[in-house]
Amino acid sequence: MTTGQPSPAPDSASTRLVHPGRWRRAIDAVDERMGIKALAYPVPEHANNLTWSLGGLTAVSFVILLVTGIYIAQFYVPIPEDANQSVRDLVTDVWLGGFARALHYWAAQAMFVFALLHLLRVFFHASYKKPREGNWVVGAAMFLLTFLAVFTGTVLKWDQEGFEALIHNLDVAELLGGAGIWFTSELSDRVPILLRLYSAHVVIIPGLVLLLFVWHALLVKRHQISPHPEIPAPEEEVPEPFTAHLQRVAAFGLVLLGVVAILGVLVPPVVGPTPVEGIEVTRPLWMFWWFFPMEEWFGVASIAYVIAGVFGLIFLVPFLDRSPKRRWRERKLALGVAGVLLLALVAITIQVWVTSPKGH
Repeated sequence: MTTGQPSPAPDSASTRLVHPGRWRRAIDAVDERMGIKALAYPVPEHANNLTWSLGGLTAVSFVILLVTGIYIAQFYVPIPEDANQSVRDLVTDVWLGGFARALHYWAAQAMFVFALLHLLRVFFHASYKKPREGNWVVGAAMFLLTFLAVFTGTVLKWDQEGFEALIHNLDVAELLGGAGIWFTSELSDRVPILLRLYSAHVVIIPGLVLLLFVWHALLVKRHQISPHPEIPAPEEEVPEPFTAHLQRVAAFGLVLLGVVAILGVLVPPVVGPTPVEGIEVTRPLWMFWWFFPMEEWFGVASIAYVIAGVFGLIFLVPFLDRSPKRRWRERKLALGVAGVLLLALVAITIQVWVTSPKGH
């Protein structure tokens, strides 16, 4: 029986009871179709610090490269006659062009550094051991692709430094015979090698990195993040969802973006002069210094042998070190060999920095 009085308006408490249900139903509906909640798998507490987030920072660097690379590609001309000038026009005439190129330049170096540090962290904690050997191989392949991306990006500037890097690459490719034909002009006399390197830099290499990244992430989810070798299993921390880990990585990523932006403003990359054939007066980026003197010491062929040897050892790590031991005190031989190799590469890098300030 009605009294003629209006029904009381729902109070705030009843409203709060309705809206969470709606949100939950919406989230559940999306999750049912997209599987978003699958990202909430458990992650141990030790994986939330900066050292164990290096892989995430590598991914953040890659995202910065994709975004800035898409913008830069709108103004770059991958033809030898126009490539260098198009980079100059990008810096001087395009809105935020110079800043985008600087972000791209520093993000590329950040990705290389974080990928290297991530590999070293995984090696130090022996996180590559059974059943995670496959994930190490996938990660090593992404590191190699990062190395190739930096090389192809160097050539695309088409200045003296990039041209000399290409000449070294062509010399090594000639020694490889048919195996190196893709890196030479003999593959096609109608398509400039610069255009092929451009397609590798913007399509082939990023595409492979994305595919391997998905594979890498799925393997991490399947095998879980490796336990810390110094934390006994009964004392392992209470896990948190991977979504919480992503929030921490995002916070680290914002700091990285700020640092890269500051470097881009304060130390923008230069654009070298158009290349002159037949001279060698520049020094490559620091990532290539560890094999830079090999040509003078042992000839051009040594460059291919050294690069193949170093990356071959990286790929073979989980198959050469098959002991189940993970604590560093129990792996003195493996860590000693890796330390000697790393010190040798660092020593060569420093030697190039000191004795070859401009070129050779």
